[in-house]
Amino acid sequence: MLSCKKAIELMSEGMDHKLPFWRRLSLRLHVAMCHHCPRYARQIRSLDLAVRQHYSADPSRTTTEPLARTDLERIKALLREAASKSEPQKDS
Repeated sequence: MLSCKKAIELMSEGMDHKLPFWRRLSLRLHVAMCHHCPRYARQIRSLDLAVRQHYSADPSRTTTEPLARTDLERIKALLREAASKSEPQKDS
């Protein structure tokens, strides 16, 4: 029997390419017997469909477009700020 963690890995892998027969079979058996994995499978399929529809609605949208320099700098600043807040305070 697959663990839920392994089942999730196979679900994700199965979205990228067709799984071998035995992996598909073991995944289907796990999903049929598990309480939580069917919900996860539905959610991941819904997200995949939403992303595909989003990008197919406007073919000019691509995920490979570089970020604008100002956006990149803003993200870096936010990450630095978040990292400094999560570091333990040093006693002086």
